[in-house]
Amino acid sequence: QVQLVESGGGLVQAGGSLRLSCVASGRTFSSYNMAWFRQAPGKERNLVAAIRRSGDSTLYADSVKGRFTISRDNAKNTVYLQMNSLKPEDTAVYYCAAKTTTLGPYPYWGQGTQVTVSS
Repeated sequence: QVQLVESGGGLVQAGGSLRLSCVASGRTFSSYNMAWFRQAPGKERNLVAAIRRSGDSTLYADSVKGRFTISRDNAKNTVYLQMNSLKPEDTAVYYCAAKTTTLGPYPYWGQGTQVTVSS
């Protein structure tokens, strides 16, 4: 079992930047593939970015490519989401998620952190 705690959300103007952090506790962090999801009011929760255990492979939603960067520090049990050139449509609750498998759903979730981008 792993526990995930996100931080770094807040209110920012369009064009600004934020960095989200997710600290994991429990089993060895390097055993987990990690991801960031987001959910806007009235919408489904969608994948934003994902990173493999070793950090050697990442993927991004088309809507954030070139603006967001996912990274991890296995020594600090932390995964990050650097968000640049933020847009009002990026406003959502951002969730950190973890899984030990390559395929399938993410069984472990954080509580979420609110990101609000004003125009």
